[in-house]
Amino acid sequence: MKIGIIGVGLMGGSFALDFRSIYKDSKIYGFDVDIKNFQYSIDNKIVDELLSETNCKDLDFLIVSVPVHIIPDVVKKYLDFVGPNTLVIDVGSTKNSICNALNNHPKRDQFLASHPIAGTENSGPKSAIKGLYTNSINIVCESDKTRSELLERALKLFKKLRMKIINMDPLEHDKNIAYVSHLSHISSFMLAKTVLEKKLVRKNIFDLAGSGFESTVRLAKSSPETWGSIFNDNKSNLVEALNEYIDNLNYIKSLIEKSQSDLLFDELSKINLIRKVLSGIKIK
Repeated sequence: MKIGIIGVGLMGGSFALDFRSIYKDSKIYGFDVDIKNFQYSIDNKIVDELLSETNCKDLDFLIVSVPVHIIPDVVKKYLDFVGPNTLVIDVGSTKNSICNALNNHPKRDQFLASHPIAGTENSGPKSAIKGLYTNSINIVCESDKTRSELLERALKLFKKLRMKIINMDPLEHDKNIAYVSHLSHISSFMLAKTVLEKKLVRKNIFDLAGSGFESTVRLAKSSPETWGSIFNDNKSNLVEALNEYIDNLNYIKSLIEKSQSDLLFDELSKINLIRKVLSGIKIK
């Protein structure tokens, strides 16, 4: 089994590690615009060789793990190089713009749009983790446009990685993911910004910071290039989510300002139902 990885960072590097754990005799080719990152991936046996126009013709899979705003161009470029039985899979966090850009490509049936819900706040090949994709949810979009035998091969791979597959319309994907992922990241970035701007007492603030702050601000350590690209690509859905979030913040702010303790307690109690939701308990 031969695969190529474009973008040997956290997602691409972890995919390579997981792939090699399943297919022991696999050959993994890689490419990254950051020469130091690529050399690290070679030195640490994340990938075996540099991906080229020649060797990508014999690949079973080509995984594209780059910032979402350049995914369409990268996919189009490599679809021109790959052989007739290579499946190109992207792992971007937005799907609609990517699917639209590839919709009329003559090799559209050799592309699968996917979004594995996996990752950490870290980036680069040094952050690659074996088992990152195990038991993760993988959203696939417009799989009916992927050639059936290639789709079957991909689903078999995902099953070996123990990923749960969810089929979703790309528009629906981007709207939902804006609330449960993109909004979380921008909230974390803004919390970090708010605290960092308290320059006069910064040292004391961080001395006092506990696990709650650390866990809430963790996502602010994520790659600015990756998340700036995502925020811009999904801006209409994210702006809608932000407007609702800001309305809720202003409402809580008003309850605190007016010392409306009973209403504040009631509101926090309602929100506390998130415990049950995240535990899989249905709320009537």
